[in-house]
Amino acid sequence: MAKQIIDVCCGSRMFWFDKEDPDVEFCDKRELSVAKRFGQKFNAVRHIEIHPTTKCDFTALPFENDSFYLAVFDPPHLLKAGEKSWLAMKYGTLDDNWPKMLHDGFWECMRVLKPNGTLIFKWSEVQIPLKDVLKAINAKPLFGNRSGKHMNTHWLCFMKGITEVEQCQTK
Repeated sequence: MAKQIIDVCCGSRMFWFDKEDPDVEFCDKRELSVAKRFGQKFNAVRHIEIHPTTKCDFTALPFENDSFYLAVFDPPHLLKAGEKSWLAMKYGTLDDNWPKMLHDGFWECMRVLKPNGTLIFKWSEVQIPLKDVLKAINAKPLFGNRSGKHMNTHWLCFMKGITEVEQCQTK
């Protein structure tokens, strides 16, 4: 049976309750396993595991049109992070071409969604304001919610309606 949900930037699957959910196609272009020491006093170790079920770039998904009922898109949101920093390993980074990258990734999610499918988009405004991201992807969310310690994480909901189907067909 085909999977019904796709997470196109799964990373370490942080927010998934079931990190091995058989209905989810977990995608990421990275694959890594890292243990990094931090803290002089306690000699603590942080671990991160990124093992997608499909290794691919979210701007060119290797799936048929209209394949999934739900897409989760939590792209990298950092422009500036040390190449080997914990944040870069955990979340990934964007380059100077981020508006096109996010635009293409958003519309790839729409392409692989079935008509009337739902896209959950997560964005952290740490370095790039949400208004700039929405301008880049050229789409309007149905609704959303702010969360996090500083209220700079946004969870937005989009639906693949008639307009989005037409837009996906022209790509």
